[in-house]
Amino acid sequence: MEQHIKDRFNDAILQQAMRLYGIANEQIHALDAFESFIYEFERGAGAYILRIAHSSRRSAALVLGEVDWINYLADGGVAAARAIPSLSGQLVEAVDDQRGGAFLLTAFVKAQGQSPWELWTPQLYEAYGSIIGRMHALSKNYQPKQPGLKRPEWNHEMFQFVERYLPASETITKRKYQEACQYINTLAKDRSSYGMTHQDAHGNNFFVDEAGRITLFDFDDCAYNWFINDIAVILFYIVQDAEDWPAFTRQFMTHFLRGYVQACPLHPAWLKEIPLFLKIREIELFAVMYRDFDVNNIDNLWCARFMLGRKSSIAHDLPYIDFDFESLASEI
Repeated sequence: MEQHIKDRFNDAILQQAMRLYGIANEQIHALDAFESFIYEFERGAGAYILRIAHSSRRSAALVLGEVDWINYLADGGVAAARAIPSLSGQLVEAVDDQRGGAFLLTAFVKAQGQSPWELWTPQLYEAYGSIIGRMHALSKNYQPKQPGLKRPEWNHEMFQFVERYLPASETITKRKYQEACQYINTLAKDRSSYGMTHQDAHGNNFFVDEAGRITLFDFDDCAYNWFINDIAVILFYIVQDAEDWPAFTRQFMTHFLRGYVQACPLHPAWLKEIPLFLKIREIELFAVMYRDFDVNNIDNLWCARFMLGRKSSIAHDLPYIDFDFESLASEI
């Protein structure tokens, strides 16, 4: 989270948020978060999540567009953590920060279950593919309730991490990113391949209950993108803990795609584009590391491991995962 947002937040803002959602002091506690202030709270017999984000990151219209998309998915049968209204019936509330901005409040039904990281099985991989496929299938018919609620395209300025966070000295990395973006801009944007996507549906952004049912949450980055990008981003993160990345990729993708295509068709030609979408996420995450850390002294083990040799890998066009993705065509 950017320091200027932390500096503006205080207990008075939290107390106002609690009044707007009818939350008592003993019913709320803070959770670890990355870009916003996140709290779990109880109201009646229900468990909910309160997100307090700043308008410098997302406008009220963008947040309303996010919850419009989430609730559309939930109405369509996708298990997504539905947004709920405040006591006054608003899906997004604003609290003045007294410095020319506002904190935007949104509450969601708390997803049931737990993080999937210790629960992976081939059956769960397939369920993972199925829910992403159902999300993409619904995306093909999605229209925001109001034109002003339309979420941005994938290359909107809010996602320009490379230009915003990489130092000027990173000329090669910036050039590699520009070349990748120029190429994907030549790809077809038809109804079958392009639409609203989660953009960050990795294992930290869903829970699994005891019956193996997945509930998606954290749609903060949702935007119009190629559906194959959601699949690439999912693979990007889940492969991290594997010892043999190519072998794991075949195992995971075989089951994931089996679930995906039962819900949403995928033309085999899109498989060959996965390496480039992986490269885009690789470079974007590389840039975000400059925002969040002293890259020469990273104290987070996962992040330090990711950055090891990363600049050279990008400069020399090394694939993020050395794998023949077109060989998966027989799975779809």
